[in-house]
Amino acid sequence: MKHPTYRVVSISIVAPFTLQIMFDDGKERVIDFSPVLKGELYGPLRDEEMFRQVEIDSEVHTVVWPNGADFDPYILHDWPEHLKYMKKLVTSWKTDKVKT
Repeated sequence: MKHPTYRVVSISIVAPFTLQIMFDDGKERVIDFSPVLKGELYGPLRDEEMFRQVEIDSEVHTVVWPNGADFDPYILHDWPEHLKYMKKLVTSWKTDKVKT
């Protein structure tokens, strides 16, 4: 399935587990990731210190964390359209081992 390609050009942490993201088309999105921070990959990001280690990957131009967690820029760009699916998806994952 083809979809538009977007690049993340800047990020800033604006609240716990929340990023303000600017895309190459000028769109800006504020995303609270807390509803999807579950499972083996995203669960560790519930640790605020780990979450704050977010960076922009210079090759794929999306947000990434040291543990390998990332999100497709297309999903981030149109987050409200994908949030319901993402919430449903994470409920099927194993419970993470990070205490919340």
